[in-house]
Amino acid sequence: MNILFLGTGAAEGIPALFCNCEYCKTVRALGGKAVRSRAQVIVDRELSIDFSPDVFSHGARAGVDLSAIKYLLVTHSHCDHFYAHDFVLRGYKYAKDMTSPALTILGSGEVLEVFLESVRREMRPDVADTIALKRLSAFEPVSFGDWTAHPLKARHSSQEPFVYLLEGKGKRILHLTDTGLLPDEDYDYLKHLGGRAYDLVTLDCTFLYDEKPHSDRHMGVKENAAVLSRLADKGLVDGHTKIVITHFSHNSEPDEEKLARAEKELSAIAAYDGMQLEI
Repeated sequence: MNILFLGTGAAEGIPALFCNCEYCKTVRALGGKAVRSRAQVIVDRELSIDFSPDVFSHGARAGVDLSAIKYLLVTHSHCDHFYAHDFVLRGYKYAKDMTSPALTILGSGEVLEVFLESVRREMRPDVADTIALKRLSAFEPVSFGDWTAHPLKARHSSQEPFVYLLEGKGKRILHLTDTGLLPDEDYDYLKHLGGRAYDLVTLDCTFLYDEKPHSDRHMGVKENAAVLSRLADKGLVDGHTKIVITHFSHNSEPDEEKLARAEKELSAIAAYDGMQLEI
């Protein structure tokens, strides 16, 4: 199974959109892997987790056929994770010979409301007819194509934010972005669900080693370690599991030295834009 990390930055991106801190100025000058766009992960070229304002550049830069995406699993309604306006361009004269003419968008009630409001002024009926909306609820699994998604409760500042356990094609992926420490009921659900250890766990690492007081709606290395410990205690993470940290903020200054330290401490891989994994 192919996992493609197209966007690995927090809401403001790196370098941050309007920022002139020393770190952002350095990244602008250097370019390369230090530049991080907003969040998107594509699984097996057909399932996207989130759809950021940077999707156009993701497709162009990485050579990805965005029309091949059949399913879009949305974590929450914030625009850095769900920029719905672009869907008015998914058809008509804007998009010819699409690989998959049909798309299913799955998310909370608020996500679906944001979609409808975003496209209300410009959506053509013949484009709307190719997009299906599926409302999700926490702890109610939904199956589509070769996949089953289990929405879990995220700790974040939007209505009904989710993180997901994704099962399909013989693999299990636990995607924990955008969230702080998980609520106990998530662990209870995962324990009850059981099964073998996950093949991949992706972790929100917005704060990295930033020790300043911050909100509880994101994580850093310390919180990542706590999550992995609880999952390991339940037999859901083992030596087979690939661990990836992502969703970095410019405020945490995720330079190579800090990322290498985090990789060693967590036995993890620090994601970068364009990174691919096979699981």
